Amino acid sequence: MAAGPGSAGPGAEGAALEVSWVQGFSNKNLAFINNRTVCYPCGNYILFLDIETKKTRAVQCQNGQVGAFAASASSQVVAFSDRQLNPLIHIYTFPELRKLTELKGDAQLDYTLLALSFKGPYLASYSSIPEFVLSVWNWQENILLCSESQPGLTGTSLSFNPMNWQQLCFVAESSVTIWCIEKGKDEHLLIRHPVQLPDEQGAMSPHEDLFFPPTRKDDPYYGPDLPISAIAGLEGDEAETFVPRNCIKTSVHPTAHCWTAASEIYMGCKEGFVLAIDTEQYSVSVLQQKAPPEFMQKIADVVSYARSEVQKKKGRKPSNLQKPVLLAMAFCKEGLYAAGHEGILIFYHIKDLQYEIKICADISEPISSLMFSPDYTSLLLVTDQGTVYSYRPAHSGEAVKLLDGTCSCFLAADFLTPGNNYCVSVTISGEVQVWSLEDGTCLSKINLGTEAASMACSPSSKSVAVGTQRGQICFLDVTKAEAPRVVHKTFLSKLPVLSLHYDQIGQFLIARATEGHIFILDARPSKLFQVLGYTVLEDEVLHLSVTPDLNHDLVKVMVLLDVAEFQQARLEIFHLSSAMITDNEEYVNEQGMFNASELKKKQYDMDCPLSSAVRLKNSIVFGYCSCAPLISKYHLSEGATFGGPTIFSSEQTIHSKQFGSGLLCLSPNSQWLAAGAKDGVLFIYSTSSLDVLAQNHCHSYQGGGIRSMVFSLDGNFILVNGENDCALVCLKWKEIKKTEVEKAALYWQSLRDVLNKSTSVEDSVLKSMAEWNFDPESTSKSLSVTEEDGDITDTDGMTWIGQKIQKVMREETLRFANQKEELQMGIRKLCETIQKMMHENEQVPDIEKLELWEFNLDLEEQEKVQAEAEEDVARATREIEMEILSYCYLQDLIKFECWDNMCVKERAVKCFHSDFEVRNFPLEERSKEELETLEEVLQLKRTADLQAQKKNLDSGIALSEEEGKEAAREVTVDAASLCLNGSLSSQYGGNTSILYHQCDLHTKEQKLNQTILLKEVIYKVKAAFNEEFDIVVQKKEQEIARVKERNLKIQEILEQLDLQVELWEPVLTDDEMPERVLTVQDSEIKAEKYMTQEEKEQAEMLAKLEREKRLATTDDERLRALDDMMGGVLELRREDVLKMDIPPPDFLSRPEDLWTEEEKKVFEEYEKKVKELDEEKEDYRQFLRNEWSKIEASIKETTQNFDEIVHKLSEKKLKSQMVIYQEELKIVNLIYTLLLDEELDTREAGLHKFLIKKKKEKVKGARKILSAKRAVEACTGPYKEALHEEKNLEHGFMKLFAHTPGNLFEELLQLYKHRPETPDTEILLDTANPYVKGSPEDYQGAVSLLMKAMDELDSPEHMPSGLDQSMWEHFCLARRNKMENEERVKWKALALAEMQACLHRRTEENDKMKSELEKTFQELTWLKEEKMKLQQNLIVQFLLKQGQVELDSTQIPEYSDAVLIDRSVVEELNRAVAAQGEKKITAMVEFKDFSKGIIQLEWEHKKMKMQIQDLKEKARDIVILPISKDCQLFLTMHNYDTHIAQHLAGMEQSLGVMDKLHKKNVKTHQKKVRELKKCIRLKEQENYELSLQLKEMLVSVSERMHIFEAADTRDISEKITRQRYREIVKQKYLRNLIREQEKQLAVLQSEIQSWNPRTLHII
Repeated sequence: MAAGPGSAGPGAEGAALEVSWVQGFSNKNLAFINNRTVCYPCGNYILFLDIETKKTRAVQCQNGQVGAFAASASSQVVAFSDRQLNPLIHIYTFPELRKLTELKGDAQLDYTLLALSFKGPYLASYSSIPEFVLSVWNWQENILLCSESQPGLTGTSLSFNPMNWQQLCFVAESSVTIWCIEKGKDEHLLIRHPVQLPDEQGAMSPHEDLFFPPTRKDDPYYGPDLPISAIAGLEGDEAETFVPRNCIKTSVHPTAHCWTAASEIYMGCKEGFVLAIDTEQYSVSVLQQKAPPEFMQKIADVVSYARSEVQKKKGRKPSNLQKPVLLAMAFCKEGLYAAGHEGILIFYHIKDLQYEIKICADISEPISSLMFSPDYTSLLLVTDQGTVYSYRPAHSGEAVKLLDGTCSCFLAADFLTPGNNYCVSVTISGEVQVWSLEDGTCLSKINLGTEAASMACSPSSKSVAVGTQRGQICFLDVTKAEAPRVVHKTFLSKLPVLSLHYDQIGQFLIARATEGHIFILDARPSKLFQVLGYTVLEDEVLHLSVTPDLNHDLVKVMVLLDVAEFQQARLEIFHLSSAMITDNEEYVNEQGMFNASELKKKQYDMDCPLSSAVRLKNSIVFGYCSCAPLISKYHLSEGATFGGPTIFSSEQTIHSKQFGSGLLCLSPNSQWLAAGAKDGVLFIYSTSSLDVLAQNHCHSYQGGGIRSMVFSLDGNFILVNGENDCALVCLKWKEIKKTEVEKAALYWQSLRDVLNKSTSVEDSVLKSMAEWNFDPESTSKSLSVTEEDGDITDTDGMTWIGQKIQKVMREETLRFANQKEELQMGIRKLCETIQKMMHENEQVPDIEKLELWEFNLDLEEQEKVQAEAEEDVARATREIEMEILSYCYLQDLIKFECWDNMCVKERAVKCFHSDFEVRNFPLEERSKEELETLEEVLQLKRTADLQAQKKNLDSGIALSEEEGKEAAREVTVDAASLCLNGSLSSQYGGNTSILYHQCDLHTKEQKLNQTILLKEVIYKVKAAFNEEFDIVVQKKEQEIARVKERNLKIQEILEQLDLQVELWEPVLTDDEMPERVLTVQDSEIKAEKYMTQEEKEQAEMLAKLEREKRLATTDDERLRALDDMMGGVLELRREDVLKMDIPPPDFLSRPEDLWTEEEKKVFEEYEKKVKELDEEKEDYRQFLRNEWSKIEASIKETTQNFDEIVHKLSEKKLKSQMVIYQEELKIVNLIYTLLLDEELDTREAGLHKFLIKKKKEKVKGARKILSAKRAVEACTGPYKEALHEEKNLEHGFMKLFAHTPGNLFEELLQLYKHRPETPDTEILLDTANPYVKGSPEDYQGAVSLLMKAMDELDSPEHMPSGLDQSMWEHFCLARRNKMENEERVKWKALALAEMQACLHRRTEENDKMKSELEKTFQELTWLKEEKMKLQQNLIVQFLLKQGQVELDSTQIPEYSDAVLIDRSVVEELNRAVAAQGEKKITAMVEFKDFSKGIIQLEWEHKKMKMQIQDLKEKARDIVILPISKDCQLFLTMHNYDTHIAQHLAGMEQSLGVMDKLHKKNVKTHQKKVRELKKCIRLKEQENYELSLQLKEMLVSVSERMHIFEAADTRDISEKITRQRYREIVKQKYLRNLIREQEKQLAVLQSEIQSWNPRTLHII
């Protein structure tokens, strides 16, 4: 393929590299450059892909990775930026791929967006952090037209209006801006027009100006209504743009947009809305889907449901076509095409604000980009995975896959043997591609379905080995480059295969895995890629190099190890011989590991750490240093052994111009050394001198640098793939010495001669191998392999190492089966013996018992378990200690803030007989700074008072000394009385004399000082209360002590009375003694205290000493003697009366008959003494009970008195709180006024800054108006000159042809005025393009089109007859001049109109600016007035008595027009009003008494009239009253009541008779009902029996019928027929009878119900 610019310059020896081809697809930013070519960035290159031939061309960015990118099909140019510091924008033309220009702006880091205009040489760019500048360029003239900054705004897309290049659409994450480019005479301006987007629900909210609120509600108390920015304390630009969080509404998030032919914008959003933006009014409309007909809606629902079910089966989220998230849009004449996450191409037919959708194609992949070809015949769809589809709207078919890209980066690449025709690459996702070396065409690809980790091509066959992350190696047959296939898989281990290496003759395949594992395989297909063995190294392997030794038939493998503990590198070399293939069992053990002695391992330590190393055949090693950009050369001696590594120093070191960790690669002939690093620059060194031969910047640091590189066998090509830029670059030599080429060709030829012997055989075997079955459930293999072959495949899911280990274990199990069985028997016997011993151990005494661990035979395992348990305990201990430490820190922090920092701790005092409590005021200790500030304020207050007194004294009359003192005292008293208004703090310990007068607080300093003084008053009030609180607390402690003393006395009394009574003993709670919470008592600890052995011994010793001391104190001879003789006391006390007992006489033990007279007298005396002693004891007991009652009453009385004190203290606390709240209310009012004052100052400062900003803008606007006026004047002159010239041309035509004949002159005049139709060539060519305009873009284009149209009119065919040819030529020239001048006049008029429109816009902006300035001045004036009002209107607090002011509602009345007057005036007025009121009341009482007499007389008169009327009505009723028989009987009979009683008795007797008769009838009817029910039951039983008979008869009938049908007998007995007929008639009769009886039964039941006892009284 043809490569664009980008070849590196020649090296020191005249060599140079050039790019042969580049492949890759890194992002989805595609663009058409013409109808058949698309371009896209990939790494350091811009690739141009012919969509028909699939050929690619490349343009290289010399400064690294390509940044922003844009292309224009109309101009056929490509623009892209690099990603270096101070980046440039490069413009290339297509198809020449020639650089037109470079644009250098002020961007420091990167450009994020580029856009080319549809017509015209204009480019828009947007830079990222820190500038965020939008710039517009003229790339043809390399001129920056204009630029504007948008600080902090990150753009997502940028586009020109295809119909008007002077409009730009800039889209950010949640905002859209329309930029208009206005042209002046010598300058261009960018005018910003932000578009307000709807919220997430699609609703548009009106814009609200928060800096200048439209309405203002001023409150006399709360002050003026200020903007939120002033309340927030913001000034400048922040104040203008500040929006509070509760007012912020999240707008929609644009995802894609496109311009229409009407200069409107269609936009898709993440929320699923489709917006239409009017770029003239800068308004937004939300498009709504038109409701389809009912049957179409049902069909759509069915299709949608089927689609969602299919997507669910495929494991994808069901798509929502009602609100799809559109990620890409493309506009055409028919309508709008859009697509998104759903992977569905949708066509929108939009009319007004409604649309209808049509599904065009479904590719089942998220679509990220849509673009039409320049001729609008095909639409490209680009997916997130990098796949490109083509869709033709005219054909309405399915989308055709055009480019099968990949979303993952290239992992590795290698040349397919013989290395001059094809190469193979693999991506991280496991896709293998085969490329043509000639032009980079992708011949074929295959997906392995798993993540790849490495790849290598075999020199001995056309096979490719791919290592995976799962530890597998897949072998591919590439004998047919167009159809690669997987023919074998080997599952080595579960470790990822990091790299694969073949020796040069393709005999061995070395696989490097993690954890130091290296596997050796037979690389030949004829041996079915047999695994020979593996070895494990001490450390991780960083790099591996293979060197052949054909003379000794050896392959030397050098491994670079990662030695983390030393700042040096370690190399390990081992040998592989061909005998390892033939006699493999002699070199490996049973587990498949190579014997270390057979590998002949040697170790070498280098003097510095390396990241990569390669080895030549002559024991020379090149290493890339990992800590510095150095390439070192080492020479390894043969004396080193594996046991003792030798440290080698570098023989030669060169400084590389690269940075980051590097990678080395050696050419097959060992002539060249390639070095790549993180910076992406490839260096080629000569191995003999380490001189730089060539270099190429094929990748970049932004793309992660170079991942891998490889030389072809002939040395002509180099494949380099990047780390993250998804680019695969093929380099070839552009300039190189002829001797170098000859050496490489000679080595390649010799190597081919060696390889040709085996290549044909191995390729034939490779072709014959069956394709590998990818089905994991399938058990078939590509070829039958036995265990003797040594190959283990992964069809059974077991690794090669696992099968080797399993095989060894199986053999060992078979070999030692007898020994194993004997050991198991011995173990069982030993277990039985130990269990028997443990059982016997449980039976012995405790002193002879053994511990359980002593029966454990595996002491090592026991120690191991104990060690693990100790480690767990230690870890848990550390965790608990750290947790305890954190809790301790938190405790100390809380204690310091809430306890130590308080000079007065919060505590409570409670009542004795209730839960009522009172708490004190906790006070923090005031700092030294606070006290100093307070002293300064007090000093200022004293100074102000002295100045006020001096002023009053100076202004008054000279007084004597005594009068002056008295006046000063009166002033002080008056001031104090004024200060007391609003609070009662002076009555509760506060000193209000230090406060300012409430009416004197005008300045900010006075208000701040008043706040400090009010806090001091509050502090004093709290301190005064705390003093009383402390006194009460002391009283409680004293009372508790007294109660305890009295309880001791009561306890003594109870002991003497021998009673067990629980005494009430008050104690202080934790609320009353809060310091107890900070100390933990032993009784609070529930867990047993852990004590060490030393602590236990010390505790036992202390207990022993205490016991001895107690025994020593109790063993006193004097005390024991006193107890024995006198009961422990020296004299007898009254309390001892209860203990006294009179000893009985000795003769009481004898019978009473044997007593003597003297003994009887003694007994009488004894009884008398006992009686006296009992009486004395009873008196003493009563005394003790009385004493007990007195003490209890005393305790109750004192504690109740204390409870009253606590209640009084609570009242004092309530009033103190009231006072504190009054002072705090003053502080709040003062702080509010200070805050309001600060808000006003902030607002004023913000308005001043806004005013300065607007003045500057006004100055700029005035300059713009001046320049616009100059531009209008500059355009007016040429326009007038063009008009004048047009008139001159007409006059010249008249003079020139004045001598022609009249009819010929008239005909020429008509031809002179005739104008041709300008052909719209662009429209004819691009009829499908909606953005093509018929009018040309500039004057030159219009003139050229006009001259083309005039060529036909100037032809001799249109020449009038009789006109000379020379005259016709003069006429044509004059007509051309006339038309050209008319075109010039038209364009001059358009330019003049554009300048006048620009001047008009500048004038309107200036007028708007003037109105804003006037509005700002008005706001400042109003603000100053409000500040004056705030200083004059003070908030004064008054103290009102309860009940003095009554409010009808909870709202505070308006006092804006209230006036303060003296109280005496009001009281005097009230007294006058009260006197007048008393007079009025006296007169009203007299009037009331007189009126009362009149009313009483009127009432009596009215009463008499009513009595007269009543009497007349009674007389009338007597006259007309009718007299009946009952009345006559009542009037004539003397005993009327007796008569009535006799009549009632007769009626009751008859009623009783009727009741008996009714009961008798009821019984009769009930008996009939029972009989009927019995009959019914019998009938039912008969019916049941008949039904059974009927069933049997039916069965018999059916049987007879079957018999009849089977026997075909038609003669039926007439007797049987009649009998059957009679039975049927009888059944019918019985059924009718049952129905009649049921009816009779229903009638009887209804009659029974009617005979209800409650209705008997009616009968």
